[in-house]
Amino acid sequence: MGGTIWNYLRYLNKNRYEKTSLKIALFLLGFLLIGIASLLAYVKFALPNVGQPTDLTVEATPERIARGEYLANHVAVCMQCHSQRDWSVFAAPSKPGTEGVGGEVHDQRLGFPGRYVSKNITPAGLSGWTDGEILRAITCGVDKQGNALFPIMPYPNYGQLDEQDIHGIIAYIRTLAPKEFVAEKSTSDFPMNFIINTIPAKPKFSPRPDASDKVAYGKYLVTAAICIECHTKSENGAYTGKPFAGGMEFPLEDGSVVRSSNITPHATGIGNWSSAQFVQRFKMYTDSSYTAPKVQTGDFQTVMPWDSYSGMTESDLLAIYEYLKTLEPVEGTVERFTAVASN
Repeated sequence: MGGTIWNYLRYLNKNRYEKTSLKIALFLLGFLLIGIASLLAYVKFALPNVGQPTDLTVEATPERIARGEYLANHVAVCMQCHSQRDWSVFAAPSKPGTEGVGGEVHDQRLGFPGRYVSKNITPAGLSGWTDGEILRAITCGVDKQGNALFPIMPYPNYGQLDEQDIHGIIAYIRTLAPKEFVAEKSTSDFPMNFIINTIPAKPKFSPRPDASDKVAYGKYLVTAAICIECHTKSENGAYTGKPFAGGMEFPLEDGSVVRSSNITPHATGIGNWSSAQFVQRFKMYTDSSYTAPKVQTGDFQTVMPWDSYSGMTESDLLAIYEYLKTLEPVEGTVERFTAVASN
């Protein structure tokens, strides 16, 4: 009889312990879910937080507009990204008449965590924007409505430049002919639709180095031209390769894949290139005898906007060359192109 009562009491204690453990587990789970929900709500609705746009009116002097035109077309290549590129032609130049109107798509097919479409930056697209709002978008990654921009718009780099150079770009795009075009809204897949809000940051402007300091000025131009982004292998938005060693994959519309070149000063990169060869690699596309060839399925194609970068001055290209020669030499032969079989 005593054993039966003892067993019954043990059963009651065990049952009470299990219920208490279950309550604690449910409480902890609920607390964790509330914490996660609170964090997601904060990221979604409280970020990005880079501050209000500055009260800025850019003085559109001829010198400032000219500097902005040069940067927007040949260094930062704003006009190429904010256009619709013709992928049936080598190096995919902008389709005539689309410069500045936006509409170029970077989506999941190309490895992006969403569908990102460049916007109209002609005065028709920016008519309601202040100069301060444009500055914030270019250098912080936050648009007029306070939404975060995906860094295919390379604001982390632009935020490192001289603020006066950004003023030049703003002054220049204000002079463009207004073109009516409304690009579709960009969207991010999960979890990037949350992560994207954590990326924008306040700019860290730096003065433009004197052009006589070739290495420092070359580094500045490489930052403005976003060379590291294309010439460094990465996956899921994180670098997986050595800086400037190439190997970044770009899937093309026909299923082919082109990879960026090694531009470090190793023999497998540009180590054996002379400065004249480096400059000529760009300037060959400005030769009056050059006509961009048509590209058929399976033909070699590149995402490198040679027609834009070829407009850089020889002195600026030489500065870039001098800076690249100071980089760590990285051995690595890149398989430049994998073609899809033509029908």
